[in-house]
Parts: sequence; structure tokens; C-alpha cells
Amino acid sequence: MRLYGMAVIRIRKCVKPDGAVRMILSVLNQRGGVGKTTLAISLASAFAARGARALLVDADPQGSVQDWAAARADDPAFAVFGLPRANLHRELPLHAGYDHILIDGPPRVNDVTRSAIMASDRVIIPVQPSPYDIWAAQETVTLVKEASVFNDLLKAAFVINRKIVNTAIARDVREALSGADIPVLDAAVSQRVAFAESAASGKSVLETDPDSSAAREIGALADEILGA
Repeated sequence: MRLYGMAVIRIRKCVKPDGAVRMILSVLNQRGGVGKTTLAISLASAFAARGARALLVDADPQGSVQDWAAARADDPAFAVFGLPRANLHRELPLHAGYDHILIDGPPRVNDVTRSAIMASDRVIIPVQPSPYDIWAAQETVTLVKEASVFNDLLKAAFVINRKIVNTAIARDVREALSGADIPVLDAAVSQRVAFAESAASGKSVLETDPDSSAAREIGALADEILGA
């Protein structure tokens, strides 16, 4: 499969005069139902809670992030913008002025996914503790590796999501992913009702219960990503 027949525009990580670093982070996996949108919303909320100017770009044609924002009674602490287009990497520079830009990609590999990868300097691939998810993630890994030829700053990592609490399955998933040449983040996010309950009201778990186990897991994931 030929990945990049289009012109490549590199959007590089840059240090601003005040010392802040802009990060463009895509949350991608071709398999639906891995919690990709929930992670993207939660991370944007975590970055905003740390005082960052964050933009969450909804690149999924289903518009789940925008539906989430519409369910709120007030505006979220970060900006939300819909851009499910194959020229996302060209249009994203028009939305500069943020410390961190997150992209919630579509649940399949297509031109929008490729464009999101080209726009990013970091990609995280959520993987549930299931062999089906591990197999499905391989095509996303291939796309990232091909994109790294054009963007030498591009970094990628797996994050174990919807882990079953008090089981050893996450450990087995780490072992299964060890041959993918992409690291697995130490922070993992468990399957918790709190995520669904907060989403129903257009909130994140950091807003509804900032002291919960779910919020602490998201906080740990955000810290690891920011410190990578």
C-alpha cells in the first residue's frame, strides 16, 4: 500500500518564547470501540487542567467529540473543532496558538488517518487487552512507520485502554506488543463506569470526580505523554 502520494507538510514541535512546547498528538486505531474518543477527550481535559491551551480536533466523520461538546451545559476548558478531512495536515496550521493539539482520528484507516499522522509529532494507539485489538493495531503501526520517513520527529506508543481491573491480562498484552518496535506506555487506563457516566453529560472524569481512580489514571497518562 502506497501511503503518501500527496505533498507532505511537516508540522513540527516548537518551543514558544515562554518556554511552552506545542505538541500535536493523534489518538488512532483502525478498530472501533477501543475508547479512542474517550481518551482524546480525557487527555484534552487533563492538559487544560494543567493550564495549557488545548485544541481537540474531531477528525472522525461520526463527530463523536462534537456530540459530546454539544451535550454540555457550558463550554469545555479546551477548544473543539471538527476537521474530518483528508487535507487536515494542510489546514491544521491555520489553528495555531495552542500549547497542545489533539486529533481524534476515524475508526478505520483512510486518507483522514494518513493526514492526521502527517500532521502529528506523536501518535498514541489505544489497545484493549484483546488479541483482536493487537492484530488490528498492526496496520496503524505500519502507517506510522511509513510516515516517519517524512517526519523524523514522529513518535508513537501503545496505551493499554479498558484494562480489566485486578487481572493479569494487561501484562500479557504488553508481552504481545513487545515485538512491534513501538513502546507501550507505563500508564494504563481501566474499564470504569465513570467514563460512560461523565460522557453522558458532556463532561470528563476529571470534571465529575477529579479524585476518582479513573481521573488518576488519566492524570498519570497525561503526565507520561507530556514527559516523554
